[in-house]
Amino acid sequence: MKTKSKIWLGVGACVVVGTGFAGATGPLASPAASDLSAPPGPAADTAIPATAFGRIVLAQHAHPQPAQAGGQGGEGGESKGLANLPPDLAFAARIALLRGHLLVGDELVKQRQWNAALPHFLHPGEEIYGDIRDQLADYKVPPFEAALKTLAGAVKAKKGGNDYTKALKAVNDALIAADAGMKAKQSNWPGFVVEAAVEALKTATGEYQAAIVDGKIAKPVEYQDARGFILQAERMIESVAPDLQKKDPAALGNVRAVLAEVLKAFPSPIPPRTPVKEPGAVLADVSRIELAAGKLM
Repeated sequence: MKTKSKIWLGVGACVVVGTGFAGATGPLASPAASDLSAPPGPAADTAIPATAFGRIVLAQHAHPQPAQAGGQGGEGGESKGLANLPPDLAFAARIALLRGHLLVGDELVKQRQWNAALPHFLHPGEEIYGDIRDQLADYKVPPFEAALKTLAGAVKAKKGGNDYTKALKAVNDALIAADAGMKAKQSNWPGFVVEAAVEALKTATGEYQAAIVDGKIAKPVEYQDARGFILQAERMIESVAPDLQKKDPAALGNVRAVLAEVLKAFPSPIPPRTPVKEPGAVLADVSRIELAAGKLM
């Protein structure tokens, strides 16, 4: 599994050496139920307040972007770009991406940004579930497509409170089952979690690059995808941090430090108008994380 990571790192290094950013690439700990199901706080019900690009939030998921150098960029490509990974790792990475969508979607729900949240509840069912459907039985995971649709329906109808919490729990229960099924197949669970987290980070770089047009964050959904994937990767690494600390505390410290740098590019679920960090800088940081993470796998 590590061979593929080394190849990606080489591609990233070639991109970063140049004067500009020409292209980019592009589970397992479940967030605590309380993190994702707390009642949303008061906020305006607008996706992107008073901006020219606020109207295109939903449409972005309907039009996959072409492949970028080194991986898939934009919607529809994030899961397909994992197809060449070993089956267990591809499944784990897709579960991580699914969780990343729910994570950033939940942040937006808590702000009552229902329109902005909706794509992140539609996308798991429309773009990711089909790629894992045939593997669910291998990990003893009950089908949960209906649960995803119910959750997306609650968000579309702007039904907070118990409707949303109950629908989210049904999806999280399936994801917890996926964790158990994956863990049963791994002799080195902490290393496997780190490897899947790195795949989520690599996918995030492609989403971030796709979000930026002419120096502006013109596609907020892609920015939010990247934020969700990175936050989920951080949660995954922290879920096995005690084991990683025993294996190589210096490497874990490096991963944590650089992740903190990456997250500076994503200050909030609603993106800033202009990028805090250039895509090439984020790609370089993720390459550094991958290099340090290799010692933890």
